[in-house]
Amino acid sequence: MELIYYPKCSTCIKALKHLESKNLSFKKRHIVEQTPTAQEFQQWIEQYGQGIKPFFNTSGQVYRAMNLKDKVNNLSVEEASQLLSSNGMLVKRPLLILDDQIIIGYKQELYEKL
Repeated sequence: MELIYYPKCSTCIKALKHLESKNLSFKKRHIVEQTPTAQEFQQWIEQYGQGIKPFFNTSGQVYRAMNLKDKVNNLSVEEASQLLSSNGMLVKRPLLILDDQIIIGYKQELYEKL
């Protein structure tokens, strides 16, 4: 299990505390210092199976500054993966990567099932 997070993100902190409170074994990965590769994003997008948009931090400053609102829906999986890997702040967080599941954002009910 791997938690990809940003330490200053309140939602990420909630997810981190939840996992720690359950004494679960997981690896932490700082999304800006260790941004996932395009290859990783491509694999996760395909595994997630609900398109590319859920992976984007649509309320983030970088997303808005790059004016991606109208562009994201026209990106291929490869293009989106390259873009996401270019700047960790574009990524919706936290990302919880499990063997058989990917949880985007902190959804308490999904974390309870872990």
